[in-house]
Order: sequence, then C-alpha cells, then structure tokens
Amino acid sequence: MKVAEPGNPAMRGWLDKQGLRLDAKPYLSGAFATKRLLERLRVEKVPLRDLTGGRSGGIVSGPLFRRVYVTDPAHGVPFVGSKDMQLADFSTLPLLRREDAVSSRLADLKLKSGMTLISRSGFNAGRRAYVRPDMVGFWSSEDVIKVEPDSGITPPGYLCAFLSSRFGEVLVRGGVYGSAVKHISPDHVGDIPIPRFGDAVEKEIHELIQEAAELRAAFQEGLAQATRDLFSTAHLEDLLDLRWHERGRDLGFVKRGLTATTLRALNFQPRAEEILERLGSVECVTLGEVCKGGVLGSGVRFKRIDAEPDHGAVRLIGQRQAFWLRPEGRWISPEQAPPGIFASDETVMIAAQGTLGENEVFCRPFLVTGSWLDHAYSQHFLRVVSGEPTVPGAYLFAFLRSEAAFRVLRSMSVGGKQQDIHEELRTSIPVPVLTEADRDRIANTIRDAYRKRDEADVKEDLALAKLEEAVTG
Repeated sequence: MKVAEPGNPAMRGWLDKQGLRLDAKPYLSGAFATKRLLERLRVEKVPLRDLTGGRSGGIVSGPLFRRVYVTDPAHGVPFVGSKDMQLADFSTLPLLRREDAVSSRLADLKLKSGMTLISRSGFNAGRRAYVRPDMVGFWSSEDVIKVEPDSGITPPGYLCAFLSSRFGEVLVRGGVYGSAVKHISPDHVGDIPIPRFGDAVEKEIHELIQEAAELRAAFQEGLAQATRDLFSTAHLEDLLDLRWHERGRDLGFVKRGLTATTLRALNFQPRAEEILERLGSVECVTLGEVCKGGVLGSGVRFKRIDAEPDHGAVRLIGQRQAFWLRPEGRWISPEQAPPGIFASDETVMIAAQGTLGENEVFCRPFLVTGSWLDHAYSQHFLRVVSGEPTVPGAYLFAFLRSEAAFRVLRSMSVGGKQQDIHEELRTSIPVPVLTEADRDRIANTIRDAYRKRDEADVKEDLALAKLEEAVTG
C-alpha cells in the first residue's frame, strides 16, 4: 500500500490542479514531486498541447466504432491496439476494413511518422511507443492516444523520449482514473509540462530515438525477408500467401487409420494436412530429427522468489512480455530457481500454452539471442534447440515464424480451455532442407536483424540517459 511521505504531504492546492479529484492515485503517483522538480529547472516549460499540431490539436484518441476485420491485405489496413503498439514484430496484426479506415470519421486514427502513442485504457494504460517508419499508414484503435508533434517547434524524438522517461511516466500515469478499467484522458495528457533544453540537446536526443526507430523497422524487414527467402528458395512460394480463412471450414471430413496418438478432430483438420503435405513434397527433415541431441520440450516449473534488480535478480519473461520490444515485469532470484530458466543462444521459444483466438500468442515464436540471453523464461514456452550444427536456431526461427508453421502448430493443440502442443505430433513437422549456403544466408539475415534490434535498444537507452542528465544536471 502506498502512503504519503511525511515530508511531502498532499496539499489543498493539489486538489484544484487535479479537478478536485478525491482518489489517491494522482497524489501518490509521484507526479506532483516530478512537477516540482521540473518547476525548479531554469529552463522554459511548455504544456504538451502547445507543442503539437495537426488535426484536432494533435492529441487525439478517436471515436468509438464498430470494427470490421478482413483477411485480404488488398482490402484492409494493419490495425494497432493498446497492446499491439508494444510489439516487436507487426506481421501478425489484424486488418481493419480499408473502406472504414479511410472514412472521414476515422481519419484521426491513421498513424504518422514522429507520433508518440500512449495507451489510454485497460491494463496497459499509460504505456508509450514511438511510431516507427514501418508503422506509418497503420490505423490505431480509440484506446490509443496519438500525440502528433509540431516538428517546427520541437523534434518528435525528443518529445517521445521525455514522455518515455521516468519523469514522463509518472506524469502520464498520474492522470490515470477509474477502478475496474483504467483510463487516461487526452486533456490530462495535454497538461504535461515539457522542459525545453535548447536545439542542440533536443536534436541529439531526437536523432537517437529516430535511429532506434529505423533500426527496429529494419529488424522487422529482416525477419520478413528471411522467411520469404526460405520459402522461395524451397519453391514453396504458395505458402507465403496462405489465406487460411479463405480455404473453407474444416467440416464433414473423414480420417482413416487412426491410432492412440490422438483422436481429436482438430489434429486432422484438412487445411493443416494440406500444408503438411506441401511441406513434405520438398526435401525436408522432421523437427524431431533436427532437435535430436538438442531440445524440443517445455521449460521447468519452479517457485518464483522475488528479488531486486540490483541484488542479483533477473527479469522473468512470460508469454505476454516475450513479444514486446522492451519486456517489463517481475524480477526473481536465479539462485532460488533451477538452471533451466535460462536459454542458450538461438533457442527458439514458442508460446505453448493459451487459447485459440486469432490474436492470441499461442504458437507464436521468438528467438533468444543477444541481450535477451540475460533473461529468465517461464515454463510456458516450448524450447526448440537444434541438435544439428548445420541447421542453426536462426534458420529454424525463420521457418517457425511463418504463417504455415503457425497453422500447423495450432492444428496440433491438445487440452481443454488452456491448449498445449501435442508432444508427439510436433516432432513430425517437416522442416525444408536447403543447401548449407542457403541455410547460412537465411540464418545470417535473422542474426543481423536481431543485432539491429539490440542496437536500437542501446540508442534508446542512451537517449533516455542524456535526457536524465539534462533534467537532473
């Protein structure tokens, strides 16, 4: 429970500044202490609303509307929600019907270069993200506040850096209201004071944030390029544009020769069987054969003992945070946990427990490499470690992140409400075998993409460090 600091009691004047709100959140969040710190700075402070431009003043969330999703990219636009804006890989975003998106009513929901996004409701309320080059032209939900800077007044990257800093965080989240469902009002965001440190400092911070955004866009393109390269080289181009939902429903089919391995109809769905047959029509090996001598299994279950980051703790990554750009969450003591919580370089992690919703992460993979080797991972991931040196984990990831592999994995689900991936069926997934030169080329594309992602994190951290130095002196 938070309590007011004896040396920093809530004052009557604070209530006036918060519209006479009587809930404790604004007064215990640290927002007032941060505002006083900024007031003591001998630089100009400008309300955020005076630094924005564009439609509706430049700080908008948009109207409520009925969402109609489509599956054909020609008739849809990528749609970002308050959770999705945290993603590292946007290739799985749903598509909003283009006819609705381009209407005048939803024009404010279109993302533009340099915007800062703030999630405004729910569990994720108050998180911030910068619009990367590959996000331009996406549409966002009404649960995302779009902050469009006037680039003639302030550099967009500097504005995002301040809102993403520890100072911006308490000021943004200090305006959260609501009980069961949290909310942030665009009006409250517009009141946030932004310190101005001069063109040189702000430009330097902006350039670092912009470079980080460009590197993350290059990361996204690298992943997509590697997967396209793999399927094109294997002469499986038809599986790149799968159009799963246009293939008809799996009804009224017959399966003969059943065994005790499984009797679940989902495990024999014809659409997935067609993909398996197509993968098996080219030179391939099974996933079980590749992982013989490696790992193809779930992590260990263990009791979590919380610890502080500066006391030897490691960050525990669960299925929710695993697909974010920068993971948040729990810190645990590795000394009180088994060694299996860590992953070796180029381990492919597949979210292995969940439900079958189209936008759920169940059966989606990510690669553990670079800075992510420092994290611990929960037991809810299927660990895929190649036991064959000529088939590196980066190559497996390029295959497993494809829509074809995702649908095959989903077809191997077992369980009730919470699904898992069938232990025996998953070993039979065909993995295309290319020449060693092809495999190395594809793996190196993935590795280069992840290096760019780590470099982007370093640049973002440097930008925040320079902002911290400017504020605290």
